[in-house]
Amino acid sequence: MTPAELSQAVQAAVSAAVEAGDLTVAVPEHVTVERPKNRDHGDYATNVALQLAKPAGVPPRAVAELLASRLREITGVAKVDIAGPGFMNITLDAATAGELARTIVHAGEAYGRNEALKGLKINLEFVSANPTGPIHIGGVRWAAVGDSLGRILKATGAEVSTEYYLNDAGVQITKFAASLQAAANGREVPEGGYVGEYIVDIAKQITGGAPGVLDLPEDEQLKVFRAEGLKLMVAEIKRSMDEFGVHFDTYFSEQTLHDSGAVEQAIERLREQGHVFDQDGAIWLRTTDFGDDKDRVLIKADGETTYFAADAAYYLSKRDRGAEVSVYMLGADHHGYVNRLKAIAACAGDDKDRNIEVMIGQFVKMVRDGQEVRLSKRAGNIITIDDVVDWIGVDAARYTLARSSTDSTITLDINVLTSQTNENRVFYVQYAHARMSSLARKAAELGITRSDEFKPELLATEWEADLLGQLGEFPRVIAAAGELREPHRVARYLEDLAGAYHRFWDNCIVLPKGDDEVTDLTHARLWLVDATRTVLANGLTLLGVSAPERM
Repeated sequence: MTPAELSQAVQAAVSAAVEAGDLTVAVPEHVTVERPKNRDHGDYATNVALQLAKPAGVPPRAVAELLASRLREITGVAKVDIAGPGFMNITLDAATAGELARTIVHAGEAYGRNEALKGLKINLEFVSANPTGPIHIGGVRWAAVGDSLGRILKATGAEVSTEYYLNDAGVQITKFAASLQAAANGREVPEGGYVGEYIVDIAKQITGGAPGVLDLPEDEQLKVFRAEGLKLMVAEIKRSMDEFGVHFDTYFSEQTLHDSGAVEQAIERLREQGHVFDQDGAIWLRTTDFGDDKDRVLIKADGETTYFAADAAYYLSKRDRGAEVSVYMLGADHHGYVNRLKAIAACAGDDKDRNIEVMIGQFVKMVRDGQEVRLSKRAGNIITIDDVVDWIGVDAARYTLARSSTDSTITLDINVLTSQTNENRVFYVQYAHARMSSLARKAAELGITRSDEFKPELLATEWEADLLGQLGEFPRVIAAAGELREPHRVARYLEDLAGAYHRFWDNCIVLPKGDDEVTDLTHARLWLVDATRTVLANGLTLLGVSAPERM
């Protein structure tokens, strides 16, 4: 029996009590059952009696006893105890608890998927760095977290479109082009320009592909370096993302908002909503009506369009393309964007607390031998995604960056993340999967296959019960990770599951030793091992991390 099935059983008990006239309440749409921290309190606990007591006008313990008497009649429920003010502690019999292993093995890759966010259309934008240089370490964090979140949201039934916003318009792009032009002509990079070996590399590619470019007038040269430089830099970004296992549905160009007239159309739409006003020769959006600290300029007095105007057009574009919820994932230096982006949604007539979400990710640093690593040879003054992959690998980077809340800063210790120790958490989880795969190979060598004569009641030790309990939590962990936008919940769960498996392995013999016979218990434990291996693989896949069979 899964937690979801038990929840439905409790809900059915409430419904039966209402139909019988024993309770006069509305049957809750969902009943929460949770694993108690103290296993002496049973396999699962629910506080539904406390929730129903007041509307029913009945003491909580009386409601609990009323429901418990019905639950005790359900096949598979060993006992129901009433605790404290009215909590119900439910214990399943071993056969019912053990049956979960069969459920998981048969479900395979589908186990854990649910419909918590079924039908919700989400536009998920992450990384979105200026295409003026390689992805830096802050962007690497968003690549790991964003891609994992996208996978998790899809696993909870949401319709997800992942997007990379290319800020390919404005002053920074002009500085990028000028830096390329300077490098190609052997001149100093202009003030505020870009440096690093990658600038020299791209400049050489452009001059090699267009040999006559340096013979053009300066203005014409700049246009070529701008267009070709962007093309090469975007290709480089896509390559890095692909190698990191991140694939976007859309690479959205900011420049297209200007070229298509979308910015002007957005301003007119917002004016119709009553939030655009003219002052001092400029055009403004009255964002202070919705929590922003000041009103924002859309078009300056000199006619120049602001970045904020493009932001407004971009949000409306997301909505026009069907996004019910637009999720922005921004770096810590963009904290000031939260209220202004939410104000755009409100000015457009949307619910700023529902239709738009802005996540802020804190900084990342890397250390080696106790010293912070700050520089990249290729990029000059930043650590790039390629540096991170070279130093610790894709799996270690993705897992470690996704396993912490985005609210916290992260330190990546290169020594730890390249070690094969339990301190390296991705190794700890992957090793558990490899250990199970090794067990499966050993069983095959001995001619032992998982028998269809599965006797789940044999999985009765405390270590087996603990492992089964952990396995049952997986769907709920995925649902919570999606609803709360917190992929780290999946990683922390996998570590708990790996720990439960290691304890099981240390205390329970799976394969016979020497001349010992193959028993029904052997087959039952093989079912349990396969179920655990399935869940570990499913969880690692959600994080974009491999589940190795050998280590």
